Amino acid sequence: MEEETKSNPQSQSPIITTDQIQSRPTKIRRETPNFPEEIIAEILSRLPVKSLLRFLSVSRSWRRLISSRHFIDAHLLISSKDPIFSRRRAIATVLLPFYTLKHCSLHSLLAGAAADAADLDYPMKNPRNSARVVGSCNGLVCIAVNGKHFFIWNPSTRKHRKLPDVDGDLKRGLFITKYGFGYVEANDDYKVVGFLSGFCNGGRYESVVKIYSLRDDSWKVIDVFKDGLPFDDSGKFVSGSLHWGRRFGVDSKWEIVSFDLGNETRGVVNEPSYLDRGFVPSLGVIGGSLCVMCDYPKISVDVWVLKVYGVSDSWMKLVVIPYLDDPWKGPYSTPLCVGGKGEVLLVYGSGFVVYDEKEGSFRRPKIRNIDTFLEADVYVESLVSLDL
Repeated sequence: MEEETKSNPQSQSPIITTDQIQSRPTKIRRETPNFPEEIIAEILSRLPVKSLLRFLSVSRSWRRLISSRHFIDAHLLISSKDPIFSRRRAIATVLLPFYTLKHCSLHSLLAGAAADAADLDYPMKNPRNSARVVGSCNGLVCIAVNGKHFFIWNPSTRKHRKLPDVDGDLKRGLFITKYGFGYVEANDDYKVVGFLSGFCNGGRYESVVKIYSLRDDSWKVIDVFKDGLPFDDSGKFVSGSLHWGRRFGVDSKWEIVSFDLGNETRGVVNEPSYLDRGFVPSLGVIGGSLCVMCDYPKISVDVWVLKVYGVSDSWMKLVVIPYLDDPWKGPYSTPLCVGGKGEVLLVYGSGFVVYDEKEGSFRRPKIRNIDTFLEADVYVESLVSLDL
């Protein structure tokens, strides 16, 4: 027996019960890697907003870093240049069963067969209130509720700012008919433009244009559209200016009107060199560039892109999209993005379609939780604050 005990070292060890293990204090040595702050910032700047909001409570230094303007700008730049659009979301105005806003992954629309739409908890959300997207910029979305109340809102952080009512000091009978939203980099300001028109003073038609500055938190009247209002509803923001398509004259000539948000002056953008004029034009933004949709009804749509803003010779025909031969309602509208393989995602009727010109093929991603929608836009997830 003694021989057996000597040859088995385990038999010499005392027996430890489960109760003794649980009662013993455990000593765990935890060490936080001492990375330079630049490395930590580089890692964190590539994470989604949802994670960063949670990490605000990790430590004071992380809160200070994530809340800093430099970090917010760096994170926005990385998210905006993401080639697979994982940080961009499509936002749609849904009509039925009531007005509301929903969003879904842009990456899922472009690359997948289906996408899940989720409700947005936006300001003044109510089944009786109509909500329209005025525009989006740097992750901020401007919303018009009932065509009267405006909010600038960050869907990612859920922070918002209500604007003073635009018609507070105007005559009764004037209503918002067109609008636009954009950013002024020179003084770090966001501005909203509202076109109001209606019949006042015993049936006399009047119009007025007002502009709101987030930095000043006030509206003021501007007098730069005396010869008529732009034709399109929502201004397209590109390179510091808003753009609308406008028809004028006895022959209903179409032109692209620009409005510089910084110096608050208007101008005209030269159009592409079209070979044929038998189309219905409209404006859009794709890849951060101004584009013209030339719609030849039930035949095709030519998409022209201004590659270098302010350089007329840089207009390029990006793609020709044929109409689908089916009972789906058109027309094409609102190009949303161009994928890495050149495929184009755009709104078609009250749905989305992806067209691959190389393959000559179409794909209609299915959107769960959305039946029909009025319009769609795109915003990028960001930490951008409304506190200027």
